[in-house]
Amino acid sequence: MFPVANPEVLSNDWLPPVPIAREGDVLEVVRRLDPPAPVAPPPWIVAVEGGPGSGTSTVARRAAREVLERLRRTPGGGGARLLHLRVAGARGPHGVASSLLRLLDDGFDGRGFPVPEILAGLLRRLRRAHEPFVVVLDDVAVGAPDLGPILRALVEPDRFLPEGEHGLPPWWTVVAGTPDGLERLSRGLPSGVELRPFVELRGYPPAVLEAIVRDRAARALGRPPPPALVARTVETALEDGGGSRRAIDVLRRELLGGGRAYGPGFLPRDGNTAIRIEPWVVDAIGRASHGPPPRLGDVRRWEVELARRQGVEPLPTTTLWRRIVRLEQAGYLRREIRTGGSGGTRSVVRLLMPIDEWVTAPCPPQTRRDGGRPAEAAASTAPVVRAGGWPPVAAG
Repeated sequence: MFPVANPEVLSNDWLPPVPIAREGDVLEVVRRLDPPAPVAPPPWIVAVEGGPGSGTSTVARRAAREVLERLRRTPGGGGARLLHLRVAGARGPHGVASSLLRLLDDGFDGRGFPVPEILAGLLRRLRRAHEPFVVVLDDVAVGAPDLGPILRALVEPDRFLPEGEHGLPPWWTVVAGTPDGLERLSRGLPSGVELRPFVELRGYPPAVLEAIVRDRAARALGRPPPPALVARTVETALEDGGGSRRAIDVLRRELLGGGRAYGPGFLPRDGNTAIRIEPWVVDAIGRASHGPPPRLGDVRRWEVELARRQGVEPLPTTTLWRRIVRLEQAGYLRREIRTGGSGGTRSVVRLLMPIDEWVTAPCPPQTRRDGGRPAEAAASTAPVVRAGGWPPVAAG
């Protein structure tokens, strides 16, 4: 590991001030959105298309910030706000609508409310603020929730607003995702909403990927990085299929010593808690979570298989359950009780943030036993998952 001066820049949500090799794409998105007074009639929506790790999120967010800056330089635009949401971890339109409303009201809980009521609450808050806003819907892939109801509410707000309240302040939207995800979204859009032509991004060539890694490593270390570190990171990322996200994952592991967990989904709420979780348990949750939220039994089956692949004993069911509870307390996932099962109910696990955004660090040796195994053995395999914030710390 290296002494890291600014570890926060290694987060997947950190936005570089200069989008390397993507400045022209950012300007193209802003040109199409044409703030603060577009010539074209609303809605003002632009889609950024590219494969994983091609910079779609960076371009979308950087362009949205430029739109905000232009709005804030106009009379009455000083309170313009940005609503950015990674939709991959949301569960259906209900999850997307609830997450958007939580950006305006962090205490909101959408359970028990139908989607139209949540959207109505969102639109009421936006309208009463009397300020323009920019929405970024990020990580739109094939398995992402249907965004049609969200865009329909923005385009036709009078259908959701109470009687006597009409229209919204000016708003702009940037949608970023994979080609398949945007194609699927385009087929379900409401009348009058058109995403094409997309702003298309190709994958980064090796030289640009090297420049991105060198820049990020220098910002994290506070000094020029060792050339061998940069070369090793780029080589590993290219072997794994390339892409800037994978490269930053590898760089984070190189600099902080943490492992990268498997799979997708919200930033944890507690920035001070460190918890001990076996890596194959995290892997099992990720694998089971592809598609609808998995039942606890699905996670259990994956945990058994993955533990045996590593030559270790699967956790007892009660221990696995305690791991799930710890992750829920940290804000990484949520347990839901639904009807069904032999007892009339069944437990379902729902991710609240993508697993590849969980921050991990090696566990130090401890003198107590953990989960029925010697602490020394547990320390060699079980990472600490830190609930938000940097740098990663170990549990005391």
